[in-house]
Amino acid sequence: MAAVPDIARTEPAPAAAAVHDEAAAREALAVLREVFGYSAFRGEQQAIVEHVAAGGDALVLMPTGAGKSLCYQVPAILRHRRGQGVTVVVSPLIALMHDQVGALDELGVSAAFLNSTLEGDEARRIERELLAARLPLLYAAPERILTPRFLAMLDSLHERGLVSLFAIDEAHCVSQWGHDFREEYLGLSALHERYPGVPRLALTATADAHTRTDIVARLELGAARVFISSFDRPNIRYTIVEKDDAKRQLLAFLRDEHDGDAGIVYCQTRRKVDETAAWLREQGIAALPYHAGLDADVRRAHQDRFLREDGIVMVATIAFGMGIDKPDVRFVAHLDLPKNIEGYYQETGRAGRDGLPADAWMAYGLQDVVQQRRMIDEGEADEEFKRLQRTKLDALLGLAEAHDCRRVRLLAYFGEPSRPCRNCDNCLHPPATWDGTEAARKLLSCVYRFQQHGGRRAPRQFGAVHLIDVLRGKRTDKVAQYGHDELSTFGIGADLSESQWRGVIRQLIALGHLRAEGEYSTLVLSESSRKVLRGDVTIELRVPAHKTTKARARKDRRGDGGGAGRGAASAEALPLSDEQQACFAQLKAWRAEVARAHNVPAYVVFHDSTLAQMARERPATLAALAGIAGVGAKKLERYGAEIVRLLSA
Repeated sequence: MAAVPDIARTEPAPAAAAVHDEAAAREALAVLREVFGYSAFRGEQQAIVEHVAAGGDALVLMPTGAGKSLCYQVPAILRHRRGQGVTVVVSPLIALMHDQVGALDELGVSAAFLNSTLEGDEARRIERELLAARLPLLYAAPERILTPRFLAMLDSLHERGLVSLFAIDEAHCVSQWGHDFREEYLGLSALHERYPGVPRLALTATADAHTRTDIVARLELGAARVFISSFDRPNIRYTIVEKDDAKRQLLAFLRDEHDGDAGIVYCQTRRKVDETAAWLREQGIAALPYHAGLDADVRRAHQDRFLREDGIVMVATIAFGMGIDKPDVRFVAHLDLPKNIEGYYQETGRAGRDGLPADAWMAYGLQDVVQQRRMIDEGEADEEFKRLQRTKLDALLGLAEAHDCRRVRLLAYFGEPSRPCRNCDNCLHPPATWDGTEAARKLLSCVYRFQQHGGRRAPRQFGAVHLIDVLRGKRTDKVAQYGHDELSTFGIGADLSESQWRGVIRQLIALGHLRAEGEYSTLVLSESSRKVLRGDVTIELRVPAHKTTKARARKDRRGDGGGAGRGAASAEALPLSDEQQACFAQLKAWRAEVARAHNVPAYVVFHDSTLAQMARERPATLAALAGIAGVGAKKLERYGAEIVRLLSA
């Protein structure tokens, strides 16, 4: 299995945890080996599996790619074999259900889903399988599970003691404080009320303290055992750059560091998604758009291409990505600032699920900061919610403007201490800083003068462009109209360029010393401005980073740029000899044919890491092939002879 962070800490619930049972542990390991082809669990996966299989409730926070699905799939299989019935998996997206069921089918596990893509006859067949308790796992969306028809089927099963487990995936969707709140999740508390003896497992990759508390309260998981993993994804390199023609910066990043790689580019609006995807195609990049405004068939076709073809770049709004199980996404790029760190972490976590080196790259600027604050201020939520959202945005801005290790800041947000990673942009190339205290005082003084000048009819608030013109001493028509060339602050900032002043404004907003308000993003002083004006606060600002050259980018990727190195991110990154590489290419070609024949993504057949191990070890018998990680009993039976023949050719 690919190297990923282990679960670092466990929070015991008030209820006593299930007692470790050696026989149950052996049973769980047998399922892991026989069905999934792995010889050992990672971290505390085994503790979670044993606890849930024994009937305990749990809340599991585990990063993307760390194996959350095994935490309910193994107990589901175990409990079904014991005659305890069907596990119902609450899944928010059709694509996620299809992927999971397709992967389980390849493993020889009888799983199914119920959703709107099924024809009537097929849906009724699956309902019969469900009522007969022949399915270890059944996937459905929350809105379907809570329908009278579905609940009646659950009632029938429950009366016979055949509802085994409720697994609630993407559980952060239940929280109003979370980054992806979905109202239909709120009704899931009815499962506990209606079926109180059935264990429940809630899983998510992202939840801060507020969201975690909300999940427990709304799903009535007060007696559940809470497992909190390390949020660290050491194989992901975090890079945040100041916007300077963002599309061109993105293109340079793709060409210099990810030519031919699969990845995701996130934009805030549908229009920007369409424009960016079209522009990238003009530059020779295989890019596809994805957002809720596209026809459903187009979205499905684009998603299928992304999952099944190599080297596709998906340009998307956040409508794309949840539940995407593609392991070889080599980068996630943001052309716009997300709303908060949870969203950023969730989206960047879609890169490098295979444990191999991957990039999280973001370009952001002053307008991003202004726009996100305006969206909060102009929203219809109550003031408490807005206050918390501002706090979350401030944390993200702190990450973006950080001078120190990005990873330390990111993990600290989730309450996890860490040390500098030597694998983010700030660690590899520490940014220069300068004492911006005097510049900040000049700027804030100018904003103050606007508020005091001009009489009753003149506006007292202005945006960044006009402010910079006054500071730099430019006599524009607008400056003359309002008499701002008569202000004492006119021209006092001529020593800085326009781009430098924009950086000062952006960072002062990020630090909370300046606010942008209203439709036109006019700038006003904050409560902390007075301390800056008095000289009580020292303002240290970033110097804009120099553009990364191809040579430096390649040097960093080799791992000889002074950091931990990309190749050190995972044991799976071991190089293959020329002969092994040729064998690996043959195995990938064979896998592609099988995937097409079975109508599933290639990684559902075997992950790259499994093929790489085959190429390195060249097993010559079925028994030897069975020792390769990821080769379970069903896949050995289905593909073993063909693989051995291919490897011995």
